[in-house]
Parts: sequence; C-alpha cells; structure tokens
Amino acid sequence: MNKTQNYMIVLISAVLMLLMLPALTTAKDEMAKDKTMASMVHTEKAIFAGGCFWCMEKPFEQLDGVKAVVSGYSTGKTKNPTYQNYMSGGHLEAVEITFDPAQVSYEKLLDVFWHQIDPTDAGGQFVDRGYAYTTGIFYLNETQRKLAEAFKVKLEASGVFSKPIVTPIKPAQTFYRAEEYHQDYYKKNPLRYWYYRKGSGRDQYLDKVWGKDRGEHKKMADLKNKLTPLQYEVTQQEGTEPPFNNAYWDNKEAGIYVDIISGEPLFSSKDKFKSGTGWPSFDRPLVKENIIEKVDKRLFSTRTEVRSKTSHLGHVFNDGPEETTGLRYCINSASLRFIPEQDLEQEGYAQYLTLFH
Repeated sequence: MNKTQNYMIVLISAVLMLLMLPALTTAKDEMAKDKTMASMVHTEKAIFAGGCFWCMEKPFEQLDGVKAVVSGYSTGKTKNPTYQNYMSGGHLEAVEITFDPAQVSYEKLLDVFWHQIDPTDAGGQFVDRGYAYTTGIFYLNETQRKLAEAFKVKLEASGVFSKPIVTPIKPAQTFYRAEEYHQDYYKKNPLRYWYYRKGSGRDQYLDKVWGKDRGEHKKMADLKNKLTPLQYEVTQQEGTEPPFNNAYWDNKEAGIYVDIISGEPLFSSKDKFKSGTGWPSFDRPLVKENIIEKVDKRLFSTRTEVRSKTSHLGHVFNDGPEETTGLRYCINSASLRFIPEQDLEQEGYAQYLTLFH
C-alpha cells in the first residue's frame, strides 16, 4: 500500500467520523436525558394499620402512583415475627405502601386510610378484636407526621364521628413482611376475601358513616359476579349439577373440600367414597359445626338438605357405607373447592395435615 492509498483511507475515515458525529452526539444526549429522568423518579413509603391487612391492600393498590402494597407486622418487640407468633410478640397487622409522590400525595393516602377504618375503636376493628387489629399511622419523616396530625385534627373537627378518634400517630418501627400467602389475598382468594369482608361488618359500618362518599374505595363485587353461573345456581338457588359431569365426582386426590364462598372446611378425602351416583359422596363431614341440615319437601318428597352458612351443598341420605356411619352426604362439586394435601399449609389449613400422616 503506497502513501497515496494511506492518505485516501485516512481522509475517508475522517469524513465518516464527521458524518456520524451528530448521531453519536444525539445518542449521548438521549442517554444523559434518560439518566436524568430516572434520577428524578423516586418513591416514598407509608405505613398504616387498619385491622385485617387483607382488607387494607386493595384500596391502596387501586390508586395511580402506588407501586406496591405489602402486608406485614410492626410495632412489636420480637424480630422476624410470623403469623403464628406476631400477636404474642406485640405486633399488629399493617401495610407498607410504596408510592411515587409525583403521582399520588401522602395526603391522598391518608384520605384513603381514614375511609377504611373505624378510628373510634380502641379494641380492634370490626369482627377482629385485640391489639393486633387496632389502627395506627406510623410516620417515616417529619413531613408525614405533620400531615397526619393535621388531617386528624380536621377529621375531628368535621363531626363525622360521634365518638372520640383514638387512632394514634407514632414513629414507624421495623416493618416485617408477612408470609407470601397473605400478599394480595383479595386476588388469590377472591371468594374467601369477599365473604370475610362482607361478614366482618367493615363495609356496613363504612357505608353508614360515609355513604356514597366512599366512591372509588367501595368496589365490592356482587356475589353473582364472583361465581360461575352454575356455582351461583347451585349455592344460592338450590340447584343441582349434572351427575358424572362435575369437578370432583371422581377425584381421588388426598385433601379437604371447603366451601366455595367462605372457605370453611366441610369434607375430607378420607371420608369420600364411590357411591356410583355421579356426585361427590362422603360418609361424614370434616367439621360437623359447619354443616346445617334442613328439611326439604320439594320434588314431592321429604329429604334432608345439607347447607353451609353461605351455600346450598346437597343432601344427606341413609344409604351410605354400613361399616362406617351409614350416611351418604351427596354434595355438588359446584359448592366446593378442593385443597390438595400439599397445599394445606400455604392455604391456611395446616391443622388438617395430621389427617394424612
């Protein structure tokens, strides 16, 4: 390669660099801009206690700007509490909220909080009693303290509540994340959550105090929308599903059967037998107190209907296995939810593991 060729190569390279310079500069500027924007986005945390943490997640998660809501335990003296020992350690149930203050203000979170609780109850919240279910605002900085106290004063002056507000405002302590099965409970177990919340008295109280003003915070789905048409027909209209064409008639797995709505334990696979009828059949209930028997005179005959506290389940007959109880609880699969043995602990039914060991 001679000097002329060398010169031409250098010249061409220089020209190409000049042509590429605007693009390189633009890319560099864009990267710098992105880095600056990322540094401007920051999140803060807020900690509230409002009784059962299952009921406190959903109202906050629905807000734009809330990045995460975590159920957990706080204010106690013990480290790393669990659901089995948090009460004895002096903890209460709480939620930790991660939010973008550029999208949702701390005042907005306070507004949502006060609309979820009974701040005049020092002994718990609704059906849940004891310190573990009491309310509280736990501030993480001086700004949060001032905002929380100002909001409380304003609420006290409003006359909304006929009794004194007892919800304390205190410095935050270590927050411990609860077990995974407690996180987003309303999403993982919508029917059990719906039944629990409905039965707790929380929404009845909030409706009475706030009425229609609860607006977006009240989105309790109707039971009919939570169930399939068949489940609704069977459980609420005393219907009967087709034999040999339902979920559990031939299920042979080890586990327990719970109420599709409330989650109450009803029957065990240990007491299930093949009746040849095409419906799940059991010779006894798992928890007798959860079963209600009622005379049924429909269909021009007298039968004994079997119900739970929320649902029609089926009927009980006297043609079961003679070597056991002689009874046959003929139950609709549509009224049940099956929990396999290996899932009992994470689903909150660990006390029934001994049935299978």
